[in-house]
Amino acid sequence: MVRLKRVFCKTCGKEFFRENGRYNEAKKFGWNQYCSKECLYREMDKTQMLLCENCGKSIFRSPNAISLHNYCSRSCAAIVNNRNDPKRVAKFKVCLKCGANFSSSKGNLKFCSMDCRDGARTKYGSEDLLQIIKDKFKELTRVPARREVKISKQCMQIFGSWNNAIIAAGFSPHRSDSQRMYKRTNTKALDGHLCDSVSEALIDNWFFSHKIPHQRDVYYPTTNHRADWAVEMNGQRIFIEYFGLANDSKRYDRDINYKRELCQANGVPLIEIYPKDLYPKNCLNEKLYFFILKDIQDAGDRTQAPFSRRMDTTAILHPV
Repeated sequence: MVRLKRVFCKTCGKEFFRENGRYNEAKKFGWNQYCSKECLYREMDKTQMLLCENCGKSIFRSPNAISLHNYCSRSCAAIVNNRNDPKRVAKFKVCLKCGANFSSSKGNLKFCSMDCRDGARTKYGSEDLLQIIKDKFKELTRVPARREVKISKQCMQIFGSWNNAIIAAGFSPHRSDSQRMYKRTNTKALDGHLCDSVSEALIDNWFFSHKIPHQRDVYYPTTNHRADWAVEMNGQRIFIEYFGLANDSKRYDRDINYKRELCQANGVPLIEIYPKDLYPKNCLNEKLYFFILKDIQDAGDRTQAPFSRRMDTTAILHPV
């Protein structure tokens, strides 16, 4: 039979019974005895309740976290610190360019912003720069390019860009002759070909709907230029190009002429398609009718005339 000993909990004082062996062991080593784990943890917890010095809210801190001043949050600590030690009054300076007041926390700053600093470094004002552009326009009888004037950097500092300065002077800026003047909108055709525009996708879909085998982005001979499509007909490779930006950019027009010269030099027929062939009416059936003729031999006489016409009036370049 188990012999029990009556014991009182060290935390709550509740009476409970323990085995005689456990009781003697605790008494031998001087251990406190508890009725439950909750009372044991409560006795081990040394957290103390304090009051926030600012708002009076009750807070609990362990002994090692108690300091001379205790707060419930950083906000209360900041309020008390700001009340006891007011901030220093910020020192303001006057911008040498625009006259605005600004605070300087470090360094010997003289200007309120980078724009004022850059503007103060030039001996010209905005009106002076605009007058120089207008005088150059009268001299050249056209809008001057950036490299033709010596104040382009000052214009970029004050107006943000050379084109903004040209617009502020009352002129229209030049189109760039070296950079791409459009953004491609990739469109997937019905056969999965990735096209550079919706217009190219319409042409590619025309080939697909008429079951005409065609290739995309085929290299020109002896160069890295690519044709939009290539079609094999009677053992002859024919290039098809969509010139959607013709007469819109000098660089683009130079590429058109260069591709024509490549085709002439290498004996490759070139079919040129323009936006007028697609909009407002789709004229691809008339433009590419010889691809869908059932009898290619009978179509030879019908296609001979277009192949012999000049490039600027037809879609096909006859190989030399």
